[in-house]
Amino acid sequence: MTSVIRLSKSDKVFHFFIDASLFLILAILIIPIWSTLTLSFRPNDFIGSALDGMFLAPWEWSTAAYKALLGHRSFLHSAGNSFRIFFEGVATALFFTVPLAYALSIKSLPGRKLLYIIVLIPYLFNPGLIPNYLLVTKLGLVDKLAAVYLPGAVSVYNTLIMKSFFEELPEELKESARIDGASELTVLLRIVLPLSKPILLTIGLYYGVHFWNDFFNAMLYINNAKLQPLPILLRNILLSSGMNEYVEVTAFGEAPIYAIKAASVFLAAIPMLVAYPFIQKYFVKGTMLGSIKG
Repeated sequence: MTSVIRLSKSDKVFHFFIDASLFLILAILIIPIWSTLTLSFRPNDFIGSALDGMFLAPWEWSTAAYKALLGHRSFLHSAGNSFRIFFEGVATALFFTVPLAYALSIKSLPGRKLLYIIVLIPYLFNPGLIPNYLLVTKLGLVDKLAAVYLPGAVSVYNTLIMKSFFEELPEELKESARIDGASELTVLLRIVLPLSKPILLTIGLYYGVHFWNDFFNAMLYINNAKLQPLPILLRNILLSSGMNEYVEVTAFGEAPIYAIKAASVFLAAIPMLVAYPFIQKYFVKGTMLGSIKG
């Protein structure tokens, strides 16, 4: 027979305030999203206030803004550039981060403490914008998509999280492989990486979100309009007083400017919203295991 736990009056008041606070936070998050979503579907002939637009019936919505954006060459080119930056950036970042994190996780590595200090110095003391800009220009990366992701290809924070995850893996598996004559590269590829799917997806998500949303490096180093990613195009659209400053007006037909702006925000966010649910089950596990040790 199960016993029923009776809550005291103070516990009920506490739970009420917790539920009310969570509901308030949910409303604060949902209302702007819903407002922007309905704004993107608002027809050009809509007459009414912004509040009326939020409660516009779905059968009165117009998809003209989405059709206009998806049918415009500049948006498609920018989307293609963003996807290139995303996939190339994540692959490059993991290519550099995984070996560095694994090397730092080997306690018997000669010079491990010195390597650890070298990794921490740029993390604690940022060289600043000018040295980074001079380095990128000297490497000839201006007007190349690599200029967006290569400067941030190795994050010390992500490296330390991955290092802690590697240290949590059973040392017996690594030692048995070394006794059988396996090199450290073999241990990494055959033993460590197959067991590190959660942390790889978690860190890959960290890098991916950063590269997808990064507009500052693109604004600094990408001068060619054909190479601009979505954040730059989105910034131009949101800051423009008229669409003809950046894109051809005739290509948008009857789509209103405010709907174009709202639709561009949602289209730019969709890839991350789609990717996150597939990685979510690994996200918590990878983060928690990777943060047990400093």
